[in-house]
Amino acid sequence: MLAIPGLSLALLAGCQPQRPGASLIVASKSRIDSLDPAQASRIGVMQVLSGLGDPLYAIGSDGRLEPRLATALPSLSDDGLRARVPLRRGVLFHDGTPFDAAAMAFSLRRFMAIGTLGYQLSSRVKAVRVSGPHEIELELKRPFSPLPRLLSAIFLTPVSPTAYRLHRDRPLTDRFVGTGPYRLAFFNGQQQRLTPFPRYWGRRPANGGIDLVTLSNSTALFGALRSGEVDLLLNSGLEIDHQRSLHQDAVAGRLREAVGPSQELGLLSLLSDQPPLERLLLRQAVARSLDRATINRRVTLGLYAPQRQLIPPSLPGSDPTAWPAYDPAAARALFRRAGYCHGRVFTLPLTYRSDIPTDRLFALTWQAQLRRDLGDCVTLEVSGLESTTAYAQLDKGTLTMLFYDWIGDYPDAENFLMPLLSCSKAKGNRCLEGNSVLGGTFWTAPGLEEDLQRSSQLDGPARTALLIAIQRRVAVASPYLPVWLSAPVAWARPGISRPRFDGSGRVVLSELRRLPGVGPGASTAGDAGREAP
Repeated sequence: MLAIPGLSLALLAGCQPQRPGASLIVASKSRIDSLDPAQASRIGVMQVLSGLGDPLYAIGSDGRLEPRLATALPSLSDDGLRARVPLRRGVLFHDGTPFDAAAMAFSLRRFMAIGTLGYQLSSRVKAVRVSGPHEIELELKRPFSPLPRLLSAIFLTPVSPTAYRLHRDRPLTDRFVGTGPYRLAFFNGQQQRLTPFPRYWGRRPANGGIDLVTLSNSTALFGALRSGEVDLLLNSGLEIDHQRSLHQDAVAGRLREAVGPSQELGLLSLLSDQPPLERLLLRQAVARSLDRATINRRVTLGLYAPQRQLIPPSLPGSDPTAWPAYDPAAARALFRRAGYCHGRVFTLPLTYRSDIPTDRLFALTWQAQLRRDLGDCVTLEVSGLESTTAYAQLDKGTLTMLFYDWIGDYPDAENFLMPLLSCSKAKGNRCLEGNSVLGGTFWTAPGLEEDLQRSSQLDGPARTALLIAIQRRVAVASPYLPVWLSAPVAWARPGISRPRFDGSGRVVLSELRRLPGVGPGASTAGDAGREAP
């Protein structure tokens, strides 16, 4: 019964191989139940897969696309319906078998057939064909300009057809055989050991391996980094107070902090086809009643950014002032037009996720702010539901207003607008089937679906202009209210090199290294501090 040296935590009390001294411990709250890319949908497993596998394209920290297993951007036919992707030669899977077009096609077809996020590909790709020993052809259902960004998603990393031969149509949860800089040496839900793959085609890792460990709560994570039991800590699942304390440590030079691209949106969904929020006046009044600056200062302690759009500011199509700013005078005027404020108070029900500490604090802070500024017009009635239960209720039309998070599966505006707004069947402004129903708003507008589809066929300035126009149209109706935007953050011990995030919001594990002369768990006063992308 061997455990990682120094990490005296019950979660690691299983049968494990000894950790090499040159390897690093990376901790988070993300439990990993499966390493099959076909089942990947959460941030934690994407981080692990980014070390074990390669994408066709990667997005750099500057937002630019970089070919990885592909050697160039897709070559499109004149009608935009066929995309040919040239593939890198001389790449091996971890089982020693060669990577080629047949392997890539096998992996993409498998993902389309059984992938949790398989719709991301199958809704756009009609067929995958081998067009040469090292070239694949994708037949598209319609032109799709964000295709290279979609192909940068790590859940599309290829797997060895030999290793997955018996799992073509079913998941393989406890193994992974891909092409990445690390191969899997040990796996359970709370620990994954990654060791360098000696026959990797690209740059070798700067460390002797990575142990990714899961701790069950924020206090354990915080204490493990502070005590030196882990080398690097990811902020996913960390409470705001702990994040602020670690940020202050970084400012003081006691830790190294890196901030990735902001792509996690906290928003309110407003049920727009039933009383009381079927009235546009009331949705517009609520939109102007949200004091984002106060809420973010008190709830997130200034660590998140107030947000007035659905698209992260780092992506083309961003419009930072699309939604109206806090304006209590304008809100009061709209509430009055709707028949309130003259001895009649509007009761606004809000549901928050009871298992997310910041959600409850958000609800109580907004409730107090409304009582202070607009108490004669509106009162916020708050109630909590566990996350899984709340998500299950969204498409039932039972939640008048829910606060929750949305993060795109890959960094493109399309992956923020379509999943929230798309509607396949509508009657006037009411969505009957589609993503708008799943998002809990049931809202659409004539011509909106056509604009959304067209935005995915355009490129350059024309696409950016249409994306901005779509956001402004949605903002007027306010079926969603964006509240804040959070970024992935990593803190490293002073004896570890400064972490770097890629453009998809994941730490580049292969670049982490222990600084010369600094042993495991040691602390130095060297080059610490904070770095943003």
